[in-house]
Amino acid sequence: MNDPSHKLLADITAVGMYVPPRVLSNFDLEKMIDTSDEWIRTRTGIRERHIVSKGQATSDMAAKAVEELLKNRGITADEIDLIIVGTVTPDMLFPSTAALVQDKIGAGKAWGFDVSAGCSGFLFSLQTGAQFIESGRYQKVVVVGADTMSSIVDYTDRNTCVLFGDGAGAVLLEPSENGYGIIDSALKIDGSGGKFLHMKAGGSLMPASHDTVDRKLHYIYQDGKSVFKFAVKGMADISYEVARRNNLTGDMIRLFIPHQANKRIIDAATRRLKLDDARVLINIDKYANTTAATIPIGIYEAYRDGKLNQGDDILIAAFGAGFTWGAIYIKWGLAARA
Repeated sequence: MNDPSHKLLADITAVGMYVPPRVLSNFDLEKMIDTSDEWIRTRTGIRERHIVSKGQATSDMAAKAVEELLKNRGITADEIDLIIVGTVTPDMLFPSTAALVQDKIGAGKAWGFDVSAGCSGFLFSLQTGAQFIESGRYQKVVVVGADTMSSIVDYTDRNTCVLFGDGAGAVLLEPSENGYGIIDSALKIDGSGGKFLHMKAGGSLMPASHDTVDRKLHYIYQDGKSVFKFAVKGMADISYEVARRNNLTGDMIRLFIPHQANKRIIDAATRRLKLDDARVLINIDKYANTTAATIPIGIYEAYRDGKLNQGDDILIAAFGAGFTWGAIYIKWGLAARA
């Protein structure tokens, strides 16, 4: 077990989130493709998802989430040292989404970069940000998970378009010496899984052309059955691994915040951890899979709704394209919301 005593930890000291106001319900999708509300709900747990307006991009949502975070913490953007954005839907290949967010919020002293890890993007970004804090060199690191999945979804493909939504969540990391913060993590990748979940065109292997557009190669490709099989085992196993090595039993974990891809995947991880359903955050019904944004949105909602108190042990976990997967154990340090 990791001993956080007398160690500089990265503590979450503020949270923020943003989802666009436009809602696309299952009933709306019934009018667009051959599907039904019942079919979607029973297989995924999703009722609706939020979709950006025309001209709205990932950096816009990320900036709004960070602005709320700054307001909640009572600091200005000039105090931010570093911005890390986990995303697979950047506004453009370059400049980075982090740079665009930095400009939009006026964080003149910050530097930053993007992390691409699919649905595990927030976890990879959070662990990366934590290490900058633990080094003692930085005092305020903003970590964002944000994705505009509607920009890469084919709304004529009923196998994928029902699954995704748009959104952003953000946390502020600051140093802590009182035992609160990120205690432990396990993060993994397996590139052999890339063939099951990817976007074929738009990179150096297959640059954009009339042919790639005509063949719809700039949309998500997913072998649903294979991804489901790997995700069930991967997220359940990694969550159990982190819990076990930190001597966390099901009755000790105050809240489990899993990636919101499919309720059946969440249920499998919940059973492996022997958790009561009341200790598992589920909001997939409202937002669908917002990829890197699901976990920070979940953290935000849990804190907002009074489900997190100082000293609580929480576990977050995800599985995504790559394949990527991981889990992080956090000793929650932010005092309960008044």
